[in-house]
Amino acid sequence: MKKNKTLFRTAFLALAVLTMTGCSQKKFHIEGNITEAADSMLYLENVGVESITAIDSVKLSADGGFSFSGETDGAPDFYRLRIHDQIINISIDSTETVGVKASYPTMITKYEVSGSENCQTIKELALKQIELQQRCFDVQRAMPGMAGRDSLIRLIQAYKEDVKRNYIYRAPDKTSSYFALFQTVGGLLIFDPQTNRDDIKAFAAVATSWDLNYPEALRTQNLHNIAINGMKNDRIMQYNNQQALDVSQVQASGLIDITLTDNNGQRSRLSDLRGKVVLLDFHVFSMDESPKRILAMREIYNKFHAQGFEIYQVSFDADEHFWKQQTAALPWVCVRDPRGLGSELLSTYNVPAVPDYFLIDRNSNLVKRMVQMDDVETEIRKLL
Repeated sequence: MKKNKTLFRTAFLALAVLTMTGCSQKKFHIEGNITEAADSMLYLENVGVESITAIDSVKLSADGGFSFSGETDGAPDFYRLRIHDQIINISIDSTETVGVKASYPTMITKYEVSGSENCQTIKELALKQIELQQRCFDVQRAMPGMAGRDSLIRLIQAYKEDVKRNYIYRAPDKTSSYFALFQTVGGLLIFDPQTNRDDIKAFAAVATSWDLNYPEALRTQNLHNIAINGMKNDRIMQYNNQQALDVSQVQASGLIDITLTDNNGQRSRLSDLRGKVVLLDFHVFSMDESPKRILAMREIYNKFHAQGFEIYQVSFDADEHFWKQQTAALPWVCVRDPRGLGSELLSTYNVPAVPDYFLIDRNSNLVKRMVQMDDVETEIRKLL
């Protein structure tokens, strides 16, 4: 009898696992008609982070009907329908059916899409990009060489401002905003995540939003890394242009106060630390170098805290739970800015990239921007 009960329990658990597995599988469908393309091969391709992979295909009949299906884990993904060099971009961010109607060979500009608001927006962006490409080509043909350079720059800048204002910053969590960041003209990215500070901010805004909504997705991690690397590059360029902070200008402007919620759920103000020497630290705990940096800060804190030294650390991590776990045992003041890397606080303090930190004297004067952790102890001793 006991053996039968054990067998029954095992079978029940196995059935439960299978049931849960079946329920967790989600499917999407892409279907429709592409006419004037009889006997042509229509490919469904996954546009991955590093490569484009064909995952299905069909030879179209006279009516051009097609239907593709696939599985999704709930995180956004990108696909494209392709006949020769004609492409229709599709985003999938839930279990849904996307309908597409078009006619070859004008499918790249004259298709209809239904069932997905994101796909509608991606179509708008794709048509804008095609128009920009044509206008750039017209300028180069009319003014070859350096003569048309300024006109091309103005065209691309106007495009970026339009897309940032009306798409990216309006809805950074949408797949269409992600799509916009990786559009190209002439084979080059329109948005530069390496050297253009304004473009890096756009990447950071989308990265922060995706961190909140899809923290485990590969695309989120890739986007986050691009934003972080861009901010690092910008910081290096700024540092090379200005080796040290102009102390007189900083003191003239005065300390800009910060009030945020700490890891104990209390509102904490930077100005409350007046009378102490303070290390104001801008940090992201999800960065690879964070553990090593926190260890170095612990040593500094332990060495100088009894003499009147304090740390006010501002985190820009998107995941609040993760931040709380990382800061639970830290002895200094840890607050979090829920706006993430898109926070105005970074521009207010002229912080192009994190990590970055400042020293504040006992009179609440911002006196030094630090770049190398090795320099901190020497500067703290001067202020103490």
